[in-house]
Amino acid sequence: MEHSLWGNLPLLVRANSKESVEYILQTLWKTRKVGLDSADRDAIRDLLQLQNDADLDPLLVCLRMLIRKCVYENTNKDDIQKLFPAEVLPEIQRLLTLLLQKFHREWREDISKDQIQNNIRPNSGETDVTFQVSKDKLETMFKSMRGQLSET
Repeated sequence: MEHSLWGNLPLLVRANSKESVEYILQTLWKTRKVGLDSADRDAIRDLLQLQNDADLDPLLVCLRMLIRKCVYENTNKDDIQKLFPAEVLPEIQRLLTLLLQKFHREWREDISKDQIQNNIRPNSGETDVTFQVSKDKLETMFKSMRGQLSET
């Protein structure tokens, strides 16, 4: 995971309780296929006492990446703690490790159910494609698209 994203995790300290962070992780998991709607975004922003999405979005990306790595790679407790660089506060490491362990089995079962459903689903002629793009490439793509749009 890109180290610059880790710098957003201290925002979790703004949450009033462990339950608030738990709610955030559960909401991110439940919306993994469709993304957060505006009500979920507002709720999470309020829990973290954030003013705008510019502060929220990098944190959500970091948490989604962390969740995905733990669940899809079947990471155990010791390996979860190894994911964090030294710059992440120990209390945040402990909290996230505890919560990721708490939901690990349930989320792994969800993945298994998803895979079974995907295997049963009739072929609609559509193909799912997943790819990763670095932040720099993404910014370059957006600048290029913005330039093309302004020309038209």
